[in-house]
Amino acid sequence: MPYQPSYNFYNNDRGKTVSNLKEIEQAILSLPSHEFEKLKQWFFDLDYQRWDEQIEQDIAEGRLEALAQEAIAEFVSGHCREL
Repeated sequence: MPYQPSYNFYNNDRGKTVSNLKEIEQAILSLPSHEFEKLKQWFFDLDYQRWDEQIEQDIAEGRLEALAQEAIAEFVSGHCREL
């Protein structure tokens, strides 16, 4: 069975709990433009933060070491060009 995320957001304006993705989507679609822009920026910021955390974790755990060594070897062998 596919993963079904569970959300429990309380929508003060409507007085009900938003508990599934479809309801969240509908709530987002009903936002005024200025609130949608705030939500969009918040979501992008969260996404960037999680991306940064994942990269930091991958570096700390050595997952990118092979790629780094490959890049260094390419550079040393002259197979790189300046951008």
